[in-house]
Amino acid sequence: MILDYEKINELDRYKVMSDTVVPRPIAWIVTEDDGIINAAPFSYFIPLSSNPATLIVAIGEKTPGVPKDTLANIQKNKKATICFPNKDNLEKLKLSATPLSKEQSEVIQYHIETQKLLKDFPPMISSSQSALFCNYYSTVQLPGKTTPIILEIKKQFIEDNRIDENSHIHVENVGRCGAFFSAMVKI
Repeated sequence: MILDYEKINELDRYKVMSDTVVPRPIAWIVTEDDGIINAAPFSYFIPLSSNPATLIVAIGEKTPGVPKDTLANIQKNKKATICFPNKDNLEKLKLSATPLSKEQSEVIQYHIETQKLLKDFPPMISSSQSALFCNYYSTVQLPGKTTPIILEIKKQFIEDNRIDENSHIHVENVGRCGAFFSAMVKI
């Protein structure tokens, strides 16, 4: 199922976003540049607003003065697909945190399956229960070694059985708890 954020009322959009992006979640951000698919995990990311539907992610440097591939790709191509990892893809998530050269793809290096659902956005990680298809919105100017960027959510994939009649999302995201990953499930 693809949710079109322009067709969801503000209250339901808020519920969908807040039920999907739980405290200190892990975002597997997928970007593309020159045919290379980059998939990198980030934990400094959170929803910002439901109108416009935005989130913010802080991306550090690859080396001093050189942005990580994710940031460089978003700045160049203005697109990102944010996938929510779950316990089924935790090992590949950890592997994808390993720094690679810009010419190397984590999805190829670590055999991470992707699927192209929307032609205008990078592919999503196939095993993700939910994914956000985003456009670059703006950069927040802060001092330091991270660059916070705001992404606008244009569409969202949710596995068919994970959204209820009240627009509440039931996914099994993985979150960051200190130095450890933990499954984030509702009781």
